[in-house]
Amino acid sequence: MKIVKNFVLDQKDSKPIILDYYYDELSNKMPLIIFCHGYKGFKDWGAWDLVAEEFANNNFVFVKFNFSHNGGTAKNPIDFPDLDAFGNNNFSLELNDLDRVIEFVLNEKTFSEKIDYKKLYLIGHSRGGGICAIKASEDLRIKGLITWAGVSDFKSRFNENSDEFEKWKSKGVKYVENGRTKQLMPHYFQFYLDFKKNEKRFNIKSCVENLMIPYLVIHGDKDISVKKEEGLSLFSWNKNNSISIIQGSNHTFETKHPWKEKHLSQELKKVIMETISFINSI
Repeated sequence: MKIVKNFVLDQKDSKPIILDYYYDELSNKMPLIIFCHGYKGFKDWGAWDLVAEEFANNNFVFVKFNFSHNGGTAKNPIDFPDLDAFGNNNFSLELNDLDRVIEFVLNEKTFSEKIDYKKLYLIGHSRGGGICAIKASEDLRIKGLITWAGVSDFKSRFNENSDEFEKWKSKGVKYVENGRTKQLMPHYFQFYLDFKKNEKRFNIKSCVENLMIPYLVIHGDKDISVKKEEGLSLFSWNKNNSISIIQGSNHTFETKHPWKEKHLSQELKKVIMETISFINSI
């Protein structure tokens, strides 16, 4: 298996994107999967390396990356040393990052024989699912969408009519504690302003309704971070959608960070197998 970790994707006047890619060196013309992490997430979270290896062992080229403003750096892609970048992240930047990754993989000579260019699929976890849904509705190169515990709506998460929102607007910044690192992570008000400027584009419901490609929704029935009902909504918005509810499973499919086990949880293994089956059926 070929594994490249922490490849730096540079672009003038933009922050670098750090990415990993995995594939079987003995195989060619494989489907390509690009994976997007969620809020306060990163490409090396928990069991994502094992996930990448599992897909590579099943003849996929698997690419995962850190969004440029997720707070990580090339030297430290796991924690959040660049909190200012984190605070300046927004949906527009994440969509642009995803496009940069797609362009890189589709044009990099390394992958010219490895990839079946007619088989590009997106997987998004949590907030990354919303980003992937928007991108899939806009980009004809994408042939299938899979969300794992994906969000169904961005607007409601701003709680626009709350006192907390008014304080955020007034101060220009709010802070959320990271449970693992104990950092106070800033959220600058530009995040909301970017959303309002692009509200029509960022409507996940409209994007899913307009999808012309197969879409698989996977959600754990014990998810308390993104409730199962959001997955059911995503499924209901297009007659071509499919859904799989993973019984007894939480938001990260019974894995955590750090993940010190050598094997995937049974729940996450099931998620992968159902994803592979779905892609192979397209």
